[in-house]
Amino acid sequence: MCEGLATLGALIAVFLLFSVLLFAGVTYYECSKADIPPGVANPTDLWRIHGITAAFSILGKTLEKLGICSEIACFQFAMRFAKPKFEEDPELFMKNLQFEGVPVRVYQPRAPSVGDRKGIMYFHGGGFVFGSIDTYDVLCRYIAKKSGAVVVSVGYRLAPEHKYPAAFDDCLGATIHFLKKAAEHGVDSSSIIICGDSAGGNLTAAVCQALVTRTDLPKPLAQVLIYPVVQMVDYNLPSYQQNSMVPLLLRERTLFYKLHYVGSNLSEDLCKEILDGRHVPPQMRMKFSKWLNVDNIPEEFKAKGYKPHTAASFNSDLYEKIKRVFEPHFSPLLAEDSVIGLLPKAYLLTCEFDVLRDEELLYKRRLEENGVPVTWYHVKDGFHGIVSFFDKPNVTSGKMAVDNVVTFIKNL
Repeated sequence: MCEGLATLGALIAVFLLFSVLLFAGVTYYECSKADIPPGVANPTDLWRIHGITAAFSILGKTLEKLGICSEIACFQFAMRFAKPKFEEDPELFMKNLQFEGVPVRVYQPRAPSVGDRKGIMYFHGGGFVFGSIDTYDVLCRYIAKKSGAVVVSVGYRLAPEHKYPAAFDDCLGATIHFLKKAAEHGVDSSSIIICGDSAGGNLTAAVCQALVTRTDLPKPLAQVLIYPVVQMVDYNLPSYQQNSMVPLLLRERTLFYKLHYVGSNLSEDLCKEILDGRHVPPQMRMKFSKWLNVDNIPEEFKAKGYKPHTAASFNSDLYEKIKRVFEPHFSPLLAEDSVIGLLPKAYLLTCEFDVLRDEELLYKRRLEENGVPVTWYHVKDGFHGIVSFFDKPNVTSGKMAVDNVVTFIKNL
């Protein structure tokens, strides 16, 4: 009996050791495929964070195949333990409220102000599936204290539980509430800036576009777009080719997040067809070509390894599955000129080693061609997500980027 238990225990131990080694091997293999290019900021930290992300991705996929939980649920569970502990701040009044049923956290500087303050609506990043008021607490505190503005951080609903346009609807509803009730928070309603990073940058652009025809509301003073997601037409722009495997946002992962937001669970083969452009109808491609023309991207961004791409034949069934991605509230780059031309002045932050870089440059071009003043800040050693590392002493580019955003806001 004892020998049998000992043998069973040994077999379990061997199995566990084998599982750990296999998991470590697969994680290392996935990490080895990443591209940490020369000149990128803090390559060691970037590699380390990518390794952690890859490990959780592999764990999540394994649990999903076993029917335990989805890959995204695994990430969301882990992030609950990573969020900072909420603490009061001697320089800020902070309140957790709801604007039209949407959770928000309001950061109001304690220092006295001459007259009403500026207000900032902040939409966090996270690929529409991650992120929260808590995970962006440190950044929003910093912006409020350094800018002297009242910051409203919006806890919009996340995919895949809440599909498009849930996040957009929440951000729009919260913004309209703040525009109407600004005075209750000591804010000048004509001095409200809409701001967001990554997925939050997408929501910022979409909300600003939705507000241009509203005559019953004060106009936003400006929009701050920090490496925003603005299109799902072309995955072969130069930056997608050059930075396809650069953490923290790989080319395939951008598609992964967007598909969860729009509510389409596609096979790997269909995802490859999207990357090849087969989801875009010919008539749409012709219309969008004037806005997604690679000739509109400055030459210096095409110098490194760019090869012009010809889209494969159109798949009408694929288009029907995901056709909502062409709506401007999902892809703000595709809005008509009549909308773009009415937008408030813009601040746009891009990063050299970011797959999204060129679609952001194309959006910048559209804004400028339609008479919208644009302030552009390019982080030459930056990677996607760098502003989230602004408080890390060794990530100086992140701190400089956030301070540049603050300077823009203060000078409005």
